Amino acid sequence: MVENEHRETPDAERTEAFIRLLTEHERRLGRYTMMLVPQAHDADDILQEAKIVMWRSFDRFELGTNFGAWARVVVFHQVLAYRRKKAKLAVPLSEETLSLLASDAEPLMEHFDRRKSALSACVAKLQDEHRNILTLRYRDECSIEGIAERVDRTAGAVYRVLSRIRKNLHECVTKSLESAVNHDEGSQRAF
Repeated sequence: MVENEHRETPDAERTEAFIRLLTEHERRLGRYTMMLVPQAHDADDILQEAKIVMWRSFDRFELGTNFGAWARVVVFHQVLAYRRKKAKLAVPLSEETLSLLASDAEPLMEHFDRRKSALSACVAKLQDEHRNILTLRYRDECSIEGIAERVDRTAGAVYRVLSRIRKNLHECVTKSLESAVNHDEGSQRAF
């Protein structure tokens, strides 16, 4: 038996790095693509093609640099290629307009990421029972009646609890985002 039999090869390490980075950025790339292409099925196809291009050209990506920015450039070029293929059909946006949309997408995506982080922090503050009800409803996609059976409450009680949870989460996220904005403004004034 060879001593180093289980040691990963450089190719295996690079493959793992690609999968890890792509998984980390996949939702964000999906949102970015949807901002540039109005039809969900077209956006899915474009993103799939972009992933193939990313994989084929990943050997040119320098690990440690900004994978998200690199991946968005690949997606953007796939969107342009898609538009060229569809040129025979009426396409309402020029490449210049599409470039403007792409540049505007980054701040929006950062805003969505801040909201997602704030929401995660707010969900973590919930009581275990409330977090469980939220998980059943939104992750597991259980019906209200199904949740009621699992938590031994009436469907009406589950509706009321979910309503309170959503209201509390909305308030928590809003306060968190406002607090972050006020903190950023205060730190900018200090300079």
